[in-house]
Amino acid sequence: MKTAILLALLLPVFAAGGDKSIVVIAHRGEHLHHIENTLSAFQAAIDAGADYFECDVRTTSDGRFVLMHDDSVDRTTNGKGLVSALSFNAIRALDAGGNRVPTFEEALKLAKGHIGVYVDNKQTQPAALVAAIEQAGMGASVLIYATPPEAREIQALRPAWKMMPEAENAGHLRQLLDTLHLHVAAFDASDFNTATIAVARQAGIDIYVDRLWAQDKEAGWQSALDAGATGIQTDHPAELVRYLRTKGLHR
Repeated sequence: MKTAILLALLLPVFAAGGDKSIVVIAHRGEHLHHIENTLSAFQAAIDAGADYFECDVRTTSDGRFVLMHDDSVDRTTNGKGLVSALSFNAIRALDAGGNRVPTFEEALKLAKGHIGVYVDNKQTQPAALVAAIEQAGMGASVLIYATPPEAREIQALRPAWKMMPEAENAGHLRQLLDTLHLHVAAFDASDFNTATIAVARQAGIDIYVDRLWAQDKEAGWQSALDAGATGIQTDHPAELVRYLRTKGLHR
């Protein structure tokens, strides 16, 4: 018992001690200086030295994959309407701040050989998503954030791919570990707590946490590291990379 307690106390020290590289995830690409979910935002994430860019995948009315966080195109383009109700050609004709709305396939092509892709599966058919990733040759370079049923369906097709469901709480994470072969779980402000983190540590999986908005600064990054995070999603990828490198925690 004493040994287990000592190891639990030392884990934050190991996490912040430079023995491994902390993963940096650029939220919707580098979107503070570029329009989110565009190729320019993703290229900026690559240039910043991030390990992954996060993108939101949705399906058009005619079955094509495009990148859009919201269920509608209203906020980030000059158009109106639900992605699911618009054709691919209609969406491609829109102006997204001087950019076209990219396809998922274009993002995968840009990323290949340069950066990993954190796939936020907003609205797709899992089998079709798997086919797109496989055709791009990116199966080993993606993290897929999905609901547990979607994650199970995708993992049944490609068992080696990294699924990353939301931890939610300690009990839910234990259930996920029983039903999925997990390498990593996603955490946000609501579930990044001692009990849930402890379950992830005991299972030996990675802990990727959002540090966005008010927490997206040095104090928030360091508190995540101290609690055992092995990856951080940020709106400031270049700054986070620089901060981690000063501590020997990024390649």
